[in-house]
Amino acid sequence: MSAHSGGWHERAEPEGGVSDMHVEEVGCGEHCYPQALAQMRGAPRALYVAGGAERLGRLLREPAVAVVGTRRASDYGMETARALARGLAASGVSVLGALADGIAAAAHMGALEVRGPTVTVMKAGLDICYPASRRALYARVCEVGCAVSELPCGSPALRWSQAMRMRVLVGMAQMVLVVESEESGDALAAARMAQMLGRTVAAVPGRVSARASSGPHALLREGAYLVRDAQDALDALYGVGGRQAPQRKLPLEPVQRELLEQVAGGRDTLGKLSGADGEAGGDARETLATLTELELMGALVRGDGGRYVPRG
Repeated sequence: MSAHSGGWHERAEPEGGVSDMHVEEVGCGEHCYPQALAQMRGAPRALYVAGGAERLGRLLREPAVAVVGTRRASDYGMETARALARGLAASGVSVLGALADGIAAAAHMGALEVRGPTVTVMKAGLDICYPASRRALYARVCEVGCAVSELPCGSPALRWSQAMRMRVLVGMAQMVLVVESEESGDALAAARMAQMLGRTVAAVPGRVSARASSGPHALLREGAYLVRDAQDALDALYGVGGRQAPQRKLPLEPVQRELLEQVAGGRDTLGKLSGADGEAGGDARETLATLTELELMGALVRGDGGRYVPRG
């Protein structure tokens, strides 16, 4: 293993420069190089690693899950990806993903909630944060986990960089888990690559009318594992009961539990819950107070259009 002699280069371009971080070069065949990737035909000759090559080796010693999906995710998709990654990371499973908006960002944030293992794969040199809006998330991932690129520092994203990143991401994973994606999206391409490599493919079901659910539903029709929560993903990786996901228990009062169940059942706005939309409900002020309590407890988050989304 050798330190990358070029170091980090500061950049003023919109992509977002990153400085004062150590990068190491790891050659294929060295003990810190991801073994699953090394076994893939055409594996990169070397990887550049921020966060420590030894740490990368530890994080990928056990099966890892790549969580992929659309950048234009729904509130349901974002919270589902976050909850899945949080449960997997809390179980000791490394969460892999791109540094991108939408599902990928939600997955990294979920793993970071429990300071769990997470690895991001970049499509430029590690001194270039792309997109620049994710610099804070990038720094947190490198603090707890690792960032990996096939390109040396100073290399911008190229036309083929997306395919390069996908190859590394899928190559390091034992499972590719698609949360939301259209049938023509990059996430589906990652799942197809995983199928070709003999890796496990899993998908999260969504609303049948939602465009972002078309990709996962296509995979499920073809036999992908159906994943509702972290335990389903662990069962697919280790066999049923092979590893248990930590249970997130909240001390809920009966009225809070009942309201949470109603939200999960589709009555997800204040109007629906209080009867203002023509459905049977309770007093709006009492309902809003209980919803606020559930938000503060972390049982709910506010979604698009005033909708509430249960947290996994």
